Amino acid sequence: MNIAPARILKLWTRISPQLLPFADAASTDLPLARLLRLALFQVSVGMAAALLVGTLNRVMIVEMGMAAGLVALMVALPMLVAPLRAFVGYRSDTHRSALGWRRVPYLWFGTLLQFGGLCILPFALLLMAPSGVVGQAAIVIPAIPEAAAAFGFLLVGLGMQTTQTAGLALATDLSPPEKRPRVVALMYVMLLAGMLVGSVLFSLVLMEFTPTRLVGVVQGAAILTVVLNGIALWKQEARSPNRRAEPAEPPFRSAWGRFVAQPQAKRFLVALGLGTAGFAMQDVVLEPYGATVLGLSVAATSLLTAGLALGSLLAFAFAARKLQRGADPYRLAALGALVGIFAFAAVVFAAPLQSALLFRIGSFGIGLGGGLFAVCMLIVAMGLKVDGHAGLALGAWGSVQAGCAGLATAAGGLLRDLFGWLSAHGLLGPAMTDVSVPYSTVYHLEIALLFAALVAIGPLVRSRRAARTDPSPPARRFGLAEFPG
Repeated sequence: MNIAPARILKLWTRISPQLLPFADAASTDLPLARLLRLALFQVSVGMAAALLVGTLNRVMIVEMGMAAGLVALMVALPMLVAPLRAFVGYRSDTHRSALGWRRVPYLWFGTLLQFGGLCILPFALLLMAPSGVVGQAAIVIPAIPEAAAAFGFLLVGLGMQTTQTAGLALATDLSPPEKRPRVVALMYVMLLAGMLVGSVLFSLVLMEFTPTRLVGVVQGAAILTVVLNGIALWKQEARSPNRRAEPAEPPFRSAWGRFVAQPQAKRFLVALGLGTAGFAMQDVVLEPYGATVLGLSVAATSLLTAGLALGSLLAFAFAARKLQRGADPYRLAALGALVGIFAFAAVVFAAPLQSALLFRIGSFGIGLGGGLFAVCMLIVAMGLKVDGHAGLALGAWGSVQAGCAGLATAAGGLLRDLFGWLSAHGLLGPAMTDVSVPYSTVYHLEIALLFAALVAIGPLVRSRRAARTDPSPPARRFGLAEFPG
C-alpha cells in the first residue's frame, strides 16, 4: 500500500532544487514549510488590495452610481496612511515588549485593523448607494454612511501597511543573511499571487452582482484575513525576555535624518514618487473606463487586476535575469517607465478603435512597466538602509511608494469627475464631448508623469556609473531583500 507514495517521494528527491521555485530560500532554521506559512500574510494583503482597487471601485462607480471623485478619495485612504510605514518600521525595529516580541504585536494589531475595516465597509457602502440601487427603505442620517465608509477604508489601509511592514521585517529577521534576498522575493511573489487569485475569485462570485453577494465577498475577505494572518504568525518569532533591558535607540527623527542624508537619496525618492504616481493614477478609473467606454462586464473588468498582477510577475522574472547579469537597476527602472508610456497610449487608443483587446494589452503593459519600475527602484533602496535598521529602510520605500500612489489615485478620480463635468457642459469644445475624454485626460497626465520620472532618473544613472570604481564587480544573486509591497 505504501509503494506508490514511496515512488513519488523518491522521484521528488531526484528533482533538481533549481526546478523548484524558491527551494533555495529555505534554511535549517527556516524550513520551506515554515517559510511558506509565514508568506500567507502577503496573500491576505494582496487579496485586500485586489478587492479595494480592482473590484469595489468599479462596483461603487458603475453599479452603485457614486461619483468617481468620492470613490477615488475612499480608495486612496489606505495608501494615504503609507507615510506612517517608516515610523512603524522603525518602531518594530526598536520595540521593547513585556512579552519579548518586536514584530508580532504589530502584525497582530495590523490584522485586527484590517479585519475591522472590512467588516464595516459593505454596510456603509450599501447605505451610500442610491435607494433604487439596493432597495433600501430606512432613513439614513446624511454624511454618516460616507464617514463610516471612509473610516472602514482607513482601517483597512492602516492594517495593510502595519501588517506588511512588520511581516516583511520579521521575514528578514528569521532568515540568514545569505538567504534574505530569496526569502523576501518569495514574499513579493505571494503578494502578487494573492492579488491574482483574489481578483479571479471576486470576478467569479460577482458575475451576477447583487448587494447580498457584495456583503458576502467583503465579509469573507475579512474572515480570510484573520485566518491567513493567524496561521502566518503562529510560533514564528521567538520570545526574548532580555529585550526589555536593551539600551534605548536614538529617536526616529535622528535615524530618518541619517537615512535621507545619504548621497542621491532625495533624488531617488523624487524619482520613485513621480514614477509611482504615473502608474497609480489609473487605479480608480481603469475598470470604469472599460465598463463605460468599452461596455465590459463586472467579471471582465475584475480580471484586469489579474492581468496587472501577471504583468508584474513577468517583470520580476525579466528583472531577475537582467540584474543577475549586472544590469543597472536605474536603467531597468527607466525601461519600465518607457513601457508604461506605450501601455497608456494603447489604453487611450482603445476608445476610438473600440478595441477591448487593445485595452487589455495596455492594462497588461501597465502591470509589466509598473512592476519593472517598482522592483528595480527597490533594488536601489536595499542599499540605502542605515545602521542595520531594515524596518526603517523598508518603511521609507513604502512610505513614498504607497503615499504617492494614494495621492495619485485620489487625483485620478477627481480629475475624471472635473473633466467629465466640463466635457458634458461643452466647456472643452465640441470635439471634446465624447465619454472617453475625462479618462483620456488622466492617462495623458500619467504619461507626462512617467516622462518626468525619466528626467529624474537620468542623473542617478550618471552618478551610479561614476561611483563604480571596480570595472568587474562580483555577481550577486538577484532577490528582493526588503520589499514593502
